Amino acid sequence: MSGHEQEHFPPEWLQPAVKNPEDSHQAMQRPYVSYWQDAWQRLRRNKLAMLGLVFLLALIGMALFAPLFSPYSATAQDLRNQNLPPSALHWFGTDDLGRDVFTRTWQGARISLFVGFMAALIDFVIGVAYGGYSGLKGGKTDTVMMRIVEILYGLPYLLMVILLMVVMKPSLLTIIIALTITGWISMARIVRGQVLQLKNLEFVTASQTFGASTGRIIRKNLLPNTMGPIIVQMTLTVPSAIFAEAFLSFLGLGIQAPHASWGVMTNDALPVILSGDWWQLFFPALFISLTMFAFNVLGDGLQDALDPKLKK
Repeated sequence: MSGHEQEHFPPEWLQPAVKNPEDSHQAMQRPYVSYWQDAWQRLRRNKLAMLGLVFLLALIGMALFAPLFSPYSATAQDLRNQNLPPSALHWFGTDDLGRDVFTRTWQGARISLFVGFMAALIDFVIGVAYGGYSGLKGGKTDTVMMRIVEILYGLPYLLMVILLMVVMKPSLLTIIIALTITGWISMARIVRGQVLQLKNLEFVTASQTFGASTGRIIRKNLLPNTMGPIIVQMTLTVPSAIFAEAFLSFLGLGIQAPHASWGVMTNDALPVILSGDWWQLFFPALFISLTMFAFNVLGDGLQDALDPKLKK
């Protein structure tokens, strides 16, 4: 081949690097993983949190359906079958009035879970609205609203509950009101802190420039970006409300007979516990403990999964 017919190639440093076709294909085929999908994948790797989630789902399912299929009533008395130990006929035994403890345990789970979820929902609505507005407005408005929060936070919780019970007769509604009078304060503080970090970012400033209302900015811009801490706080609010309901019912300030809740059942079991009828106290106390443990480990797992700083 003559010199003028030879092909001229660029030097090596000008030639494009040869890539592995398989790597390029895998990069093109790699699916997009959203924030929530990534959080779910990280939560699934937390075995303790997933165990808590499975237990809570099973608990909710049993609370909804177990009383429907039980042949016994949660309130009907059968004095001929008093204080029977656990057996194939009565899986959790009977109490001093002959009522089936198994049925009453799941009936009590309905009330306890309802109180917990309602308290968390009300705390979410009030806390997000109050904390979001306070943080977004800032200045004197924020100062005044936070001083109100500090005053409410300093009020004795049990004293307020007792005063409510004096004004209103003990009932499920009274318990929910008592739990939410100051229960939203922690949520409001968390949301305010998140809003203070986000409100000076460009997308929030742009919405304010175009004249968006405060409510719209909170709903469309701030709330979606603060859902991680909010979900974690709600997860931790539910067991606190369940324990508070059990404590108030145990003191006789909550759910009243013949309705069943875990607190009522522990209160009813005290007079007979010394006689050896351990099952009447054991099962409601066991489910209170397991439920609080499951919510707490799930909350810890969600906190790790929803924290972008821990993303790998």
